[in-house]
Amino acid sequence: MTTAAAYIREHFRFTLVPTLFTVPALILLIGLGTWQVQRLHWKTALIAERRAGFSAPAVALPGTLAEAQSLEYRHVTVRGTFDHTKELHIAAEDENGTRGWQIVTPLTLADGHILLVNRGFVPEWMEASASRAAGQIAGEVEVDGILRIEHKPTGWIIPANQPKQNFWLFVDVPQMTEADGLDPARVLPFFVEAGSTPNPGGLPIGGQTRINLPNDHLQYAITWYSFAVALTVIYLVYHYRKPEP
Repeated sequence: MTTAAAYIREHFRFTLVPTLFTVPALILLIGLGTWQVQRLHWKTALIAERRAGFSAPAVALPGTLAEAQSLEYRHVTVRGTFDHTKELHIAAEDENGTRGWQIVTPLTLADGHILLVNRGFVPEWMEASASRAAGQIAGEVEVDGILRIEHKPTGWIIPANQPKQNFWLFVDVPQMTEADGLDPARVLPFFVEAGSTPNPGGLPIGGQTRINLPNDHLQYAITWYSFAVALTVIYLVYHYRKPEP
């Protein structure tokens, strides 16, 4: 230890201003890297949870939000009648990057409850229901789908839904209920994303549930830690002094 301390005293001459800059910067960079590691663990667990629910056996449709919260991403089968006059359109892209809409339609169940069903994707030029009349199924239908809970995005830069223009960016069950003029007492507090069974005419295209999420947090963590290492090296090189002969 004494030898190491003597070596540092002999070879390095630390200055105040660079040190005052470097120490907080290192703390910040290491903190950001550690935060990304935490995000990595959270995202990995979230993906695993979604995959487990998606591959589990189907369940009966729950009656309350509390029941639904433990059953998200489970398969359900429901029967009811669509009200196509109350379609709601969520701006979306398909897996190929084609812009369009996800069509959310109220489904009235036999017991009188109303379930919002995301029937799937239609391309941008097929937004008008008249352009895909074959898919506007009349009478009682059976829907196989995935149980979902609304997850409203957070942050001050997130745009808001525009109910009056029927322009939605995310599912908001109470807001959609109001926009459609539905009875809140009858609308279930969760929704279903329809499975991949083709609709007549081919639209909407179901099976839009995404269980795999972008997970680049390991790369981000390595980047921040690399910056911390690089800054440390620059700091030491800057303060290195050759020993006097």
